[in-house]
Amino acid sequence: GVAIPTRLIALCILTLALAVRMPAQRPAASPPRLVVAIAIDQFRPDYLDRWRTQFTGGLAFLLHEGVFFPHGEQDHAITETAPGHSTMMSGRSPASTGIVTNDLGVTDSTAPVIGSSATGASPRRFIGTTLLDWMLARDPNTKSLSVSRKDRGAILQMGRVKAPVFWYSQGRFSTSRYYADTLPAWVTEWNRRDPIDRLKGTAWTLSHDPTFYPEPDDRAFEGGGIDRVFPHLIPADSARAASQIIDFSVMDSLTLDFAIDGIAALKLGQRDGADFASISLSTTDEVGHKWGPGSREMHDHVLNVDRWLGQFLDSLGRLVPLQRVVFTLTSDHGVTEFPEAGSGGRLDLAPRVRALNAWARAHGDSGLRASAEAGLVFGDFAAAATRYHLNVDSLASVAATEIAAIRGVRRVYTPAILAAAQASDLDAMRWRREIPPGFSWLVAVSVEPHWVLAGGHSSTSHGTTNPDDVLVPMLFRVPGTPSARVERTVRTVDIAPTLAAILGIRPTQPVEGVVLPEVVGHAPKR
Repeated sequence: GVAIPTRLIALCILTLALAVRMPAQRPAASPPRLVVAIAIDQFRPDYLDRWRTQFTGGLAFLLHEGVFFPHGEQDHAITETAPGHSTMMSGRSPASTGIVTNDLGVTDSTAPVIGSSATGASPRRFIGTTLLDWMLARDPNTKSLSVSRKDRGAILQMGRVKAPVFWYSQGRFSTSRYYADTLPAWVTEWNRRDPIDRLKGTAWTLSHDPTFYPEPDDRAFEGGGIDRVFPHLIPADSARAASQIIDFSVMDSLTLDFAIDGIAALKLGQRDGADFASISLSTTDEVGHKWGPGSREMHDHVLNVDRWLGQFLDSLGRLVPLQRVVFTLTSDHGVTEFPEAGSGGRLDLAPRVRALNAWARAHGDSGLRASAEAGLVFGDFAAAATRYHLNVDSLASVAATEIAAIRGVRRVYTPAILAAAQASDLDAMRWRREIPPGFSWLVAVSVEPHWVLAGGHSSTSHGTTNPDDVLVPMLFRVPGTPSARVERTVRTVDIAPTLAAILGIRPTQPVEGVVLPEVVGHAPKR
């Protein structure tokens, strides 16, 4: 098994037997007291089918009780954590939320993290509203909480609201000064227990006998050839353990343990009205990058997530009757298997970016600041056009021609090409939903299937317009709504308007998503 915090060991696992006691068809329930939005970072929908018969905890409960859409999509071009999270509770694509890339996500040096030297973070780049804004517009007494290992996973679910928002930083959970100047007592108390101190020097070991897993334990390309096989040792040094714990399955148990403490301390779901909790579990992303979606590590980690979610739901049920709780589960993006495992490849645009910046410096200008992330080459090209009397369309055309000749490239768009694209061009439409009006960019690249937009060979990645990265699970558990599996394609921008319909509220701004009738057909009415 995996070393887990002492407090979690004491919790009872929510078993499949508990789930099956609930009838599949239920009468309409009372209005919900709590909405819990669960995001599992880099969680492919095929995981839920591949290992479904092995689930006995929270994933088993949600699948048995919920409406499951196995063909959900993060239907935009840069399938990364920040853009993906920005879609879930806003009902809008990154071109509308303003969250274009991870690097242009929540980083904010003016909002330092309390008690940490880590880079500050805030939602200052986020544009518009989210479900929490809509809930507050109806009921200003709405309580909320957002928790994640990652700052962007915690922040972007809540939009710009200054709510209780916490993430893991240098061995403890904290927040930035955008939200508060001091940590609440319950957070200080959780940090005082110092679970990293108890975990250092332990190991991530398999939950079952090795023969249980069909996946090989040793693939030469995993982790750049380092730390490929079980057990995986957590460093005995405190500082290294605090830093490296994010690579270990147990990190998600810490996030869930912190979240249940917060829900209890803030008394979410304890009043006559609906409250909101967001929980983003980030470890699947670390495991996927380092070992890949076809690894034994991923299989074991997903089983751990199932078990820990079961413990979380069991604890939550002691605070709020689960028949008064609405759950949704999705992911911010998928992942592509290591190219070294199959027929794919790697594309690195960094050399092109270096050439652009070198050209600018040769002209005495360091202000171009060209960069590339997930196939998008961007920078201060509009200002450069003025400085150099440059025709940016011509520069983009030349760059597109050069990049199109590179092996693995499927399509290259310039601003002019993208503006003229037909609706039938799926990649073009995803890029349109990614890039906000007025954003200064040069080219946008889509790659062949099974290719990753990353240099080096130490990890695999995501971020492309391909199905492996775009497809995510979407699942809703609404008391009173029959469980179902729905095979049609849906989008993560549909989540927030669907939750709003369940709560009997309306978005306070136009959204791109639609209400999913399979979910709200028997939802409680207010």
